[in-house]
Amino acid sequence: MVGPSGAGPAGVSPDAVNAGVSPVGAPPTTGLTVASSACTQCGHVNLATNLFCGSCGFRLASSAAKVPTAKPPSLSAPIGGAGAGTVVLTALRADGTESGTFALPGTTVTVGRETGAIFAGDSYLSPRHATFTQQGQHVTIKDEASLNGVYKKLVRDVPVEVRPNDMFRIGQEIIKFEPLVNVEPSPDGVEHLGSPAKGYVGRIALVIGREVTGNAFPIPESGVHLGRERGDVLFPEDGYVSGLHCRLSWEGGRLLLTDLGSSNGSFMRLYAETDVKTGDVLLMGQQLFRVAI
Repeated sequence: MVGPSGAGPAGVSPDAVNAGVSPVGAPPTTGLTVASSACTQCGHVNLATNLFCGSCGFRLASSAAKVPTAKPPSLSAPIGGAGAGTVVLTALRADGTESGTFALPGTTVTVGRETGAIFAGDSYLSPRHATFTQQGQHVTIKDEASLNGVYKKLVRDVPVEVRPNDMFRIGQEIIKFEPLVNVEPSPDGVEHLGSPAKGYVGRIALVIGREVTGNAFPIPESGVHLGRERGDVLFPEDGYVSGLHCRLSWEGGRLLLTDLGSSNGSFMRLYAETDVKTGDVLLMGQQLFRVAI
């Protein structure tokens, strides 16, 4: 099965990046001496200014020097309440390096395309996209009815419930879970044609437009695996999907999504105000933002 085509989101790299192919925006490797630091967890060589490893996300011990925080111009100050906040968003490039930071100037701040700074050039961001609220070290994010939503990256091997009509994203694919509803037979015992077959709990459908879905695939009670090369549902032309990317399983009457260590991650769309913490990665518009508190 082939997923929709198009340019991949900024901050998300295809598997080729992890195979040693230099992505656009990566630091040049010839003719220049670039200060670097090797990750103590996976050995990946990062820029010395990186706070986190571009390969595994581990915090780099050598990054004691803070990257200067980009201050937004006064004309594009975020909408929000007064008071000092300590939340910093870092935009990530395709190779995992940082393309800019933005310190939220208040404890309640709405960000979006009209904020300017690292948000200004993304046409997939709504003018007022999401609101961050901070109370001490407790920080939440709320989608402000944005057109394209707010997604949170899943932690590897940690299942997350997918509720009816929820959407999640792997690579370039936006996928919606649609439950199957049993239809009772007519009073004279005749079954309806097209009634759900026993053993199936729902289907996943590819979102191809506003409130429009395309190809759909049934989900048996035994679950399904999704990937580019291996699994039950394949996206062979999406280079941002890993060979074996994630799993959908049916457990205790709930559908669970588990990322299986994919290179670019699996993302759940947020529908309610949600807690965020240091190290969480959010997908808004076509950009990835790492949270630091």
